[in-house]
Parts: sequence; structure tokens; C-alpha cells
Amino acid sequence: MQTLSYTTLDRDTRQVRLSEVDAFALKISGGVLRDGDPGFEEARRIWNGSVDRRPALIARCLADSDVQSAVKFAAVHHMLLSVRGGGHHIAGNAVADGGLMVDLSGMRAVRIDAAKRLAHVEPGALLADFDREAQAYGLATPLGINSTTGVAGLTLGGGFGWLTRRHGMTIDNLVGATIVTADGAVHSVSAASEPDLFWALRGGGGNFGIVTRFEFKMHPVGPEVWAGLVVYPMAQARQVMRAWRDFTMSAPDELSVWAVLRKAPPLPFLPQSAHGTDVVIFALVHSGHVEAGERAAAPVLKFGDPIASALGPTPYAAFQSAFDPLLAPGARNYWKSNNFSAMGDEALDLLIAAAVRSPGPQCEIFVVHLGGAMARVKTDATAYAGRDARYVVNLHGRWSEASDDASVRAWARRTFEESTQYASAGGYVNFLTEDEGERVMASYGPNYPRLRALKRRYDPGNLFRMNLNITPAAALLLEGV
Repeated sequence: MQTLSYTTLDRDTRQVRLSEVDAFALKISGGVLRDGDPGFEEARRIWNGSVDRRPALIARCLADSDVQSAVKFAAVHHMLLSVRGGGHHIAGNAVADGGLMVDLSGMRAVRIDAAKRLAHVEPGALLADFDREAQAYGLATPLGINSTTGVAGLTLGGGFGWLTRRHGMTIDNLVGATIVTADGAVHSVSAASEPDLFWALRGGGGNFGIVTRFEFKMHPVGPEVWAGLVVYPMAQARQVMRAWRDFTMSAPDELSVWAVLRKAPPLPFLPQSAHGTDVVIFALVHSGHVEAGERAAAPVLKFGDPIASALGPTPYAAFQSAFDPLLAPGARNYWKSNNFSAMGDEALDLLIAAAVRSPGPQCEIFVVHLGGAMARVKTDATAYAGRDARYVVNLHGRWSEASDDASVRAWARRTFEESTQYASAGGYVNFLTEDEGERVMASYGPNYPRLRALKRRYDPGNLFRMNLNITPAAALLLEGV
């Protein structure tokens, strides 16, 4: 009898008969891949090149029924289950050694209902797919900043980007979803239908099931916005970072200005003499009228004496992909991140010093400018709890060679540890790495007990554990949920 070895939920090894695998494959529209099959190597690869795992099976799902079959197969065999949307999460939870990968990358449809300003999005869609279709109608919803990011993972963890200060987080614009839970059932959820599960999906990560369809409300944006970059030498960092911090305290909601400290990439508008030098880059988007954006962003040019700038009317969808070359898949990545409700001088000085001792030209520290509409949502309105985060600092270790693993990770960890004294409580689960499971509880803050209770209701066996995991609560916590 021929069998296939696989990893269980308990990380043991078991065998399943190949006849059962073959029968399962017939239920999956896109087929099932095993090691050695054509397409297996490409399908198992994800954005973070330091993640090199080999699943036992890859189910290429194209419909809700495929996802149901995959969930039931994993549950029956107690098989470790992972879910791939865009495959972009830093922790690499889209793939597990010896597990079953539910590959949603073939489900990429985006349908815009312009009259109702709604978007219907499948879980394999990337930000580029969403933005392209939405901008055809002059619409958008808050997403991330890298067009190769998956909509599903971004949304389930919270989601923020250039439009967040004006229109809230991605989850604040989610109005409905279709989800397959651990028992294989399909649920249509919204504020009016199974509101507890809908609440949990808005920030609870992939802990509650596999979402096969998202419905978002849309906003008029673009097609052109005032956007671009202003670059200062690191010698002016203390001056310009303080000026930036003070400016962001009263900036209009339409304007987002993110700070990036790194070695200058070969940007076409920079003089060649600046390439590879330590710089502070301010990346900004004003999502209102272009003329208003030019006026609102003008002070950024006066923080100091810039090396160069590239600001102007820019297609919104184009700026959404502007950073893709610096975030291309395949490089090795390790992040550490903290939320900040305020950014004092000491914290700024620490980040500047860390940027100067950066271990490689691809490493960077970026500081997300938040607040605005996001902060006006109550902490308990969604699973995501970090509404007081005016800034999010991401220590982005990025490099090419495995020989540099230790030095880059040590730089990120040291800077994280030193900066934690200035940070606020909590974190952003979309930025947490595979070794930060202990930060999950703090990231959800006062919402964590309710999430654990709902986890027990919808996934008592913790089938969906390849994530920043919320463990099921004891039965007594279910009362009142």
C-alpha cells in the first residue's frame, strides 16, 4: 500500500494512503500538487526568501467548494493546515513543512459595483488587482503600499496604508465576507449576519477560518493624487525628523507622510553621488484635490535642505506600486515592529543611530504616520486594538545571502529591544515574525479574551494555527459572547 507522510497538528508524522490523496485531488478544481510535480516548486515559494518549507500537499483552490473539501480533508487527518493568499506575510505562515497548503492564489477576481461603491474581492487577489479595477471607476479603499501584497492577509490583520488617515483601516471598510470555518461550513457574515464572527475577522488574522470573498466599501480617490518623495542627508536627520514629528501632529487627514531611514537606493531623481549614502526619505500622499495636496505637503520641503525631491500629480495606482522594486519577492527578510502613541526626541535619536549602523544596503527603518480616521474608531469596535498608534515603526531587515542572517536579525532585535521603552503597548500582527507568538496577547489588548472565546466557538481544535495564533479559550469564557 502506497502512502504519503505528512505533519499533524501536533507536529507528529503520520501516513495517508495515496488512494485517499487521489480521491481528494478529484475534489479540487485546480488539482493537488505533491513534491516532484510540475509547478510544486513555484507554488511553495512565498515572498520572504528566508522561508524554505516543503508542504506534503498543495490544494489549488478555485471555488468555495474546493476550500470546503480541503478543510474537511485536513480535519479528518489531523493534518497541519496553512493558507496562502498573496504569500506575503513576514512569518511565512502560508506554508508549513509536511502540511496541506490551501493555495488561494488562483482566486483573484475583483468586481467593482461602482453604483453602490462596493468591491467584491476573492482571497488570492493582490493589491495591484484591486487597485487596477477600482481606479477604473476612480475609487479606492485603504490598502497597503506594496502592490504584490495579498488583499486577504492584509485585511485579516487590520490593514493600513496611504488612505488610512482619511478613510480608516482596511477592516474599517470591510462590510461583509464569506468564510469557511473549521467544520467545513460556509458562512456569510456582516454587521447584521453573525456579527461576532464578522467582528473577529476584522483584525483577528486567519484564526477563524478561510475567507473566500471580501466585500469592501469604496471611496472616490484620484485618478491623480499629490504624491512623491523628499530626500534629506542623514547629517540633517535630527533636525528633519523632529520637524516631521511636529508636522504630523496637526497634518490634515488627507495627508500621510511616512519616514524611511536607509541607504539611498539609485532613485532616478537623486544625484549619483547620493546613491548608497545614509538618507532620510519622506514618502507622502495627499488623497484630496491635487492643488490642496501641493499646499498641504509644501512644509515637508522645508524641514531642512533636501538632496532632491520628486513631488507632483501622480496616478494613485502607480504610487501604490512605486516601492515594488525595493520589496521584490525572493530576498531574505526579518522584521521587528512596535506601535508608538507618541514619538519623543529620545526615540527619534535611537532610530537615527540604528539606521546609521544598518548592516546592509537593503535594510531600512520606516515609520508609518497614522492617526486620523483610524484613531476615531473605538478599541472594541473591531478585533484590531491598536487604535492609539499614531506611528508604527518597522525595523525591516532585508538581505540576499544566508551568511548575513545572524547580523541582520541581531540588528533588528537590538533596535527593537532598545526602542521598546518608548513604545506603547501592543503591536501589529501583520508585522510580527514567526518567533513572536508571545506578543499576540499584547497586540490584541482588551479584545483578546473575546477573541479566545470566539476561537473556541468556531475553531475549538485550533485547526487554523499556522498564524499569529489565538488559542481557544476555556469553556467558561464563552458566557456572554
